[in-house]
Amino acid sequence: MSIKILAIETSCDETSAAVVVDGLEVLSNIISSQVDLHRKFGGVVPEVASRKHLELINHVIQEALAQAGLKFDDLDGVAVTQGPGLVGALLVGVAAAKAIAFALEIPLIAVNHLEGHIYANFLVRPDLPFPLICLVVSGGHTDLVLIRHHGDYQLLGSTRDDAAGEAFDKVARVLELGYPGGPAIECLAREGNEEAIDFPRAHLEGFDFSFSGLKTAVLQYLNRLRQKGEKVNLADVAASFQKAVVDVLVDKTLQAARTYGCPAIILAGGVAANGRLRSALVSRARREGREVFYPPPVLCTDNAAMIGCAAYYKFLRGDLAPLTLNAVPGLPLVAP
Repeated sequence: MSIKILAIETSCDETSAAVVVDGLEVLSNIISSQVDLHRKFGGVVPEVASRKHLELINHVIQEALAQAGLKFDDLDGVAVTQGPGLVGALLVGVAAAKAIAFALEIPLIAVNHLEGHIYANFLVRPDLPFPLICLVVSGGHTDLVLIRHHGDYQLLGSTRDDAAGEAFDKVARVLELGYPGGPAIECLAREGNEEAIDFPRAHLEGFDFSFSGLKTAVLQYLNRLRQKGEKVNLADVAASFQKAVVDVLVDKTLQAARTYGCPAIILAGGVAANGRLRSALVSRARREGREVFYPPPVLCTDNAAMIGCAAYYKFLRGDLAPLTLNAVPGLPLVAP
């Protein structure tokens, strides 16, 4: 018997609903982005995001069901992102999912947003070999995770300050490239020389990351040139900055793969769509006889299909949520 799960994702500025069958077949994956709404502010405004989710949530859910050719009565469960994320945004999705679960008397499954990003890979490759090293890179998170099996995670390291995506956004703002910063920097970097500027790399002990110093170094470099009245080659700055971030991410990920004997590595999160990161990791991992997997770009950014995939494996384990479920904006992937 197939398990049909309606999944809801509202952790930040995408209102998304999807119908996923058996954690693999995506019947629909509706994503309503608020990027244009927040671009004029240079970033996501939490209150604005929450109100937009309220406006869109019912329509997005109905569209997901219609595209899947299903009715509410056809569902076997409803899944929702519980956290981490913006609390107001999360509450919209959690309230909708609880109402559906209560009305239909079907299981409610709470999913960690980062777990959802990880499981975007299993939508594409359900046969991924364990154990796996996963590099989760997004606007708010840069984490290295050892995955021994479904639901069995060990957090190896995380960022001590700015996440990689956050650093991209802040540097893009300084370069006046607009929001979101990651795609803008990647696009501009293609025109630049990534060896032009030797920006610093923070190689911390263990598997933790730090990108705050790199961000500051870029700002100081730009200030020096501007004070001297010298022309700034923005493409070179973007390319050199991007390479500094990628070098650290790749170094740490491969170090973790060697330490824990993992033949395969997966990428997850919005920054996993970065082509320079993908090519560098694939190239270096291949030299060590390791494989690298990553989802298509549409599954790297926030979407409900990845939540539905993660929820399916929780459903099989009987890991269900009560109707008293609440949003947890700082929800950790691994309990301390």
